[in-house]
Amino acid sequence: MLRARLLLLAIVMGCSSSTSGPAPAKSDDGGGKAGDAKADPDVAPALLDPDAATAEAPATYKVEFTTTKGRFVVEVHRDWAPKGADRFYNLAKIGYFDDIAFFRVVDGFMVQFGMHGNPKVTKAWKPARIADDERTQKNKKGTVSFANSGKNTRTTQVFINYNDNTPLDSMGFAPIGEVVEGMDVVESLHDGYGDGPPSGSGPDQREIERNGNEYLKRRFPNLDYIQTAKVVE
Repeated sequence: MLRARLLLLAIVMGCSSSTSGPAPAKSDDGGGKAGDAKADPDVAPALLDPDAATAEAPATYKVEFTTTKGRFVVEVHRDWAPKGADRFYNLAKIGYFDDIAFFRVVDGFMVQFGMHGNPKVTKAWKPARIADDERTQKNKKGTVSFANSGKNTRTTQVFINYNDNTPLDSMGFAPIGEVVEGMDVVESLHDGYGDGPPSGSGPDQREIERNGNEYLKRRFPNLDYIQTAKVVE
């Protein structure tokens, strides 16, 4: 069981755009500058400008998620992982999480989200990396951590632990908060597609980058979605 969990982690645990085997995914953003995506009249300007989303988060705050399966609340503690807490706060404040899929749901392991449904928004945020935080908390059931593809590569993808995933602790995944309401909702999210390539036949992160929700809704119609996510002051 432990070996299987580690393999799942090693294959795709972050902002991946290409993976060919059991190794951390590597980004192919080419070191582009955050915010380079062109303005789009159909997209809120804030979603295309990561450089402006740099407010410091409160010491403790909550984000309320309304999903296709119901409601859950994440409480974030800035002293657990300040850089991650700030990024999560800014993403929620600008509405980044609205109408995005829980695209990677692995029963008994975790649920991952944070890839935007609009490829232009994904392109804008892909190079907007934040430095690693020191891990101060364990990846116990219900905790929320940022995914990554290596050192200092966190961007917008996060995951919620379905179990006490202790192997993640030694790998630097730093929880920023935990689900304090609605964990039953989180555990009810559709997991029928399994993991993504190459270990499974679920959604391919490369295709999400290219085609967003159009690809997901066409190929994986049973996925659950975040409808809205808002900071509860």
